[in-house]
Amino acid sequence: MTRSRRPDGGDEQAAALVGALTARGETVAAAESLTAGLVCATLARVPGASAALRGGLVVYATELKIALAGVDPRLLAEHGAVHPEVAAQLAEGARDRCGATWGLGLTGVAGPAAQDGVEPGTVHVGLAGPGTRTVRTLALNGDRDVIRTESVLAAFALLGEHLA
Repeated sequence: MTRSRRPDGGDEQAAALVGALTARGETVAAAESLTAGLVCATLARVPGASAALRGGLVVYATELKIALAGVDPRLLAEHGAVHPEVAAQLAEGARDRCGATWGLGLTGVAGPAAQDGVEPGTVHVGLAGPGTRTVRTLALNGDRDVIRTESVLAAFALLGEHLA
């Protein structure tokens, strides 16, 4: 999946999500690694976001994925931090620990160098919610800012598909 940076940085998508979640009486939380809080910060720019955004966990360091989000340490030891199941467990951890209807989990490599043999632009976005546990894997191109922004947009798209 190759995209260029969007000029709005996800503001329109964030507004649509906040509106949809609020209308449904539902909430979202995120556990973010490579995006380091960008999902929550983008949602929080929307007026009225407090009705939908419960909070988030910035789990940039691997040990915080375990301590804060509850990711299985054996999974991290066997596969590293950039793995689809890690994204799924991050999403579940965010949902559980923040008491949200929906949880998003993001892990990946923004670059410029590979991490544990994983190339820059490899991103896994997890979603956990009512009857839902899914992961989308992306192969993004661009610099760190583009990869991080596109990761946020992909998380918003994934959640939006389940709210439609």
